[in-house]
Amino acid sequence: MSGQNPVTPSADSLAASIRATKSKGLPPVHLWNPPFCGDLDIRIARDGTWFYLGTPIGRVELVRLFSSILKLEDGKYFLVTPVEKVAITVDDAPFVAVDFEAAGAGRDQSLTFVTHVGDSATAGPDHPIRVVRDPQTGEPSPYVMIRAGLEALIDRKSFYRLVELGAHHDGWFGLWSGGQFFAVIPSDELETT
Repeated sequence: MSGQNPVTPSADSLAASIRATKSKGLPPVHLWNPPFCGDLDIRIARDGTWFYLGTPIGRVELVRLFSSILKLEDGKYFLVTPVEKVAITVDDAPFVAVDFEAAGAGRDQSLTFVTHVGDSATAGPDHPIRVVRDPQTGEPSPYVMIRAGLEALIDRKSFYRLVELGAHHDGWFGLWSGGQFFAVIPSDELETT
């Protein structure tokens, strides 16, 4: 079996490996390209809950550790260390934006989001906001880019607060942040709902 890792990956082996390499800030997962070791029974639910072998991971520090080594490649999610790369399942987005802070107003407004695992990002050209509407119900699912292709689903309470800060621009109702306008819904649809 040359070229394959003979050790079966586990949550414990991943945690030990990342703790051995952890320094301040996020690990440089974009620089790591270890061999693929297989699938690991870790799932991130739509509400941001992490499960291992079907059981919620209750240790917040372990969830934060795992979230720091999350990587998106070709539409698939992986946990990556310098020596292991395992595939995991993500139901929707890997993060949930649970709060935000607004500064400024109008075109000078900035919206800084915080996720359930402690990441933060200010919406703008490098951290866009997008809204996907359910084709049958029209219900919006809003997202903000957090890092390296990894998005956060913006929770309902935060989205309601965001709508209060919205503005109309070029036929759209949306949000300004970081000098960029993020369209949410056509203005004419908003007036008829």
